[in-house]
Amino acid sequence: MQNNIRLRAIGRLDELSSEIRKELDSAIAATAGNTGLILNLAINYGGRTEIVDAVNRVIDEARRTGRLEDLKVDEDSLGNHLYTAGQPEPDLLIRTSGEMRISNFLLWQIAYAELYVTETYWPDFNRIALLEALKAYQKRDRRFGGIRQAPAQPAADEPVLEAVSLPTR
Repeated sequence: MQNNIRLRAIGRLDELSSEIRKELDSAIAATAGNTGLILNLAINYGGRTEIVDAVNRVIDEARRTGRLEDLKVDEDSLGNHLYTAGQPEPDLLIRTSGEMRISNFLLWQIAYAELYVTETYWPDFNRIALLEALKAYQKRDRRFGGIRQAPAQPAADEPVLEAVSLPTR
């Protein structure tokens, strides 16, 4: 609350015990009005399961509205039924402990995310490690599946911005 963070939870939450679900729902409700960062807590979560659940929700919705015969599933309809619907997709996925895999995490959402792998373990991942990841991210050429474009040359009257180095300590 002090940091204006809004808590959300993703996963098959209906499979949690009623006691845990009550506490979780209470924390989510308490932060619902916060307007800062959204913190997604992944509980009983798997990326493949999320996609399966989204497909089933699309089918169920079509069945309820009588449009099952005309159902066409596309990226938008599927994306609108993911656990993270309505939230922006991640730009950067930081993988700690040097593991070179995404571990069934946000499979749909990270299609165009930049991956950053660090040998640092999660408990030791601190502000300095985050700044190092962000510095590496700033050097990336984001193409979102497209072809790299030649950098545009600034006009003679345009100011040229220089990159800012982040401290490493």
